[in-house]
Amino acid sequence: MSVQEIAEKIKSRVASSGFDRSVKFDTGSDGVIVIDGATVSNTDAPTDCTIKLSLDDLDSLIAGDLNPTMAFMTGKIKVEGDMTVAMALSQLIG
Repeated sequence: MSVQEIAEKIKSRVASSGFDRSVKFDTGSDGVIVIDGATVSNTDAPTDCTIKLSLDDLDSLIAGDLNPTMAFMTGKIKVEGDMTVAMALSQLIG
């Protein structure tokens, strides 16, 4: 699945969620997904929190096949910035 396809899946989940922070999924050379409140884009921008992971792991995370806590603890996900934002987001996408 491409970054754009994953962004579309995320968009439907955050649109009515009341999520009011900003977070970036950074998949390296595959691109970024930036969530800023209810807006989702593939344009890089500064955010409250950056989550670095592979495109495959992001796909698994969004599909519910990858536990965000376990992924963090095993090093598949690296979080920079405000960890509480990542935790709030995991409730929406997990």
